Amino acid sequence: MNSMLYERTGLSTNKHAVLNSDVKQADLKAENIFRNAYMLEFLGLEEKDIYTESDLEHGIITHLQTFLLELGRGFCFEARQRRITFDNTHYRIDLVFYHRILKCHVLLDLKIGEFTHADAGQMNVYLNYYKENEMHEGDNPPVGIILCASKNENLVRYATSGLPQQVFVSKYLINLPSEDELAQIIEEERRRLG
Repeated sequence: MNSMLYERTGLSTNKHAVLNSDVKQADLKAENIFRNAYMLEFLGLEEKDIYTESDLEHGIITHLQTFLLELGRGFCFEARQRRITFDNTHYRIDLVFYHRILKCHVLLDLKIGEFTHADAGQMNVYLNYYKENEMHEGDNPPVGIILCASKNENLVRYATSGLPQQVFVSKYLINLPSEDELAQIIEEERRRLG
């Protein structure tokens, strides 16, 4: 995030050159790969008061190729609604990817509302399961992304710091923001990073 790789890559006309130069400059780290906000305008979701997580998931699966391009380089789709079971209780991970460059699973949990601390706990369970049961020799520990409509930065910090795995909480936008909203987002990110 601090290197602004996601922004530099998004603005560049030669994305591979930007990524390759960054890889040469530093170790490839998950925090340099995942964005803080994802633009999901291509899903074509109507503006309405109520969405379900399955509406969002269906839109992503329907436009999987475009979604993979929005996520960035190296993502390979592995599963949708991946079921894991503990003592006859089933849980489902919304989307599972494998990142061929980071050599790790990326678990994606979709939230239609604001991020809560319970979301971090749920993701931690999924990551612990994957670390114990799905990792193969040569794999790095799995990474979690909680994709939500909004988030409180302080709550995210307290809910995710100290977790044994990497959990990223990112916002999604289903419509491009207005010019004023975009200026406000940029200013908030500058203050947060600066």
